Amino acid sequence: MSGFKDWDQIDHADEWMLFPDNIGKRLSIDEVALSNGELYTIVTNKQAKGGQGSIVAMAHGTKSSEIQPILNKIEEEKRMTVEEITMDMANYMDIITGGSFPAATQVIDRFHAQKIVSDAVQEIRIELRKKAIKEENESLKNARAEHRRYRLVEFRNGDTKKQLLARSRYLLFKSRNKWTNSQKRRADILFEEFPEIKNAYDLSMMFRSFYEHNTNQFDAKMFLDKWYEKIKEKNIESFNIAAETIHLHETTILNYFNNRSTNASAESFNAKLKAFRSIVRGVRDLKFHLFRVAKLYA
Repeated sequence: MSGFKDWDQIDHADEWMLFPDNIGKRLSIDEVALSNGELYTIVTNKQAKGGQGSIVAMAHGTKSSEIQPILNKIEEEKRMTVEEITMDMANYMDIITGGSFPAATQVIDRFHAQKIVSDAVQEIRIELRKKAIKEENESLKNARAEHRRYRLVEFRNGDTKKQLLARSRYLLFKSRNKWTNSQKRRADILFEEFPEIKNAYDLSMMFRSFYEHNTNQFDAKMFLDKWYEKIKEKNIESFNIAAETIHLHETTILNYFNNRSTNASAESFNAKLKAFRSIVRGVRDLKFHLFRVAKLYA
């Protein structure tokens, strides 16, 4: 009754599905764990807004050497109509889009770029927390050896050093004007005790401003150069690595300022696929599951 047995893609659906008529001028490419952690590369049309006509292609795996030949099954004339494609920093996506959609401008998603920088801040916090835990363990061990009671030192907000570093995780992702009162108090103590975290946080917020306060590629490039200079000045190892990553993808990052396009639609669509999998209580027959996905979104 569903028409599954007569589906024209039934033979290869678990490996790849193509819907060439869904191609639009602006696409997104991303990866999603569809079942049992198996990754699929999925190309979607932004114009469909996550509804019918969204899926252009879906292929098992993430190898560019395997995905690109599948996409190239779509007529070249149609592939050449794509003007822009958003993606994350995965190298295979760069290769795939460059080979299959050569006329399209590649745009690195701003949130993936910001995550690289945010992770550099968290890396410093995590290392300091490890040291704090080690110090606390050593102090407790010494106190027991000397048969005395060990009392943890608390800051003025009631946090110990270990707790301060653990509870500061979320405030370091947010700009100052979005902190709650308790987060403001915690941040004041954190930055007093660990000035290296303050330096890292300031660099992270400066990178966020790069996206929020620039409107064209020329100004954005000048702002980015100032950010590189600040990183050289502070010389924080985790930020040196982050800056190098940003610099290597600079052209596609700056392409964001053409249309301010992000990969948010792809992330949202991936969430829909995961929600659908949850609603049907998992995937027993992969091909039939993909058939239903195609009926809904292709």
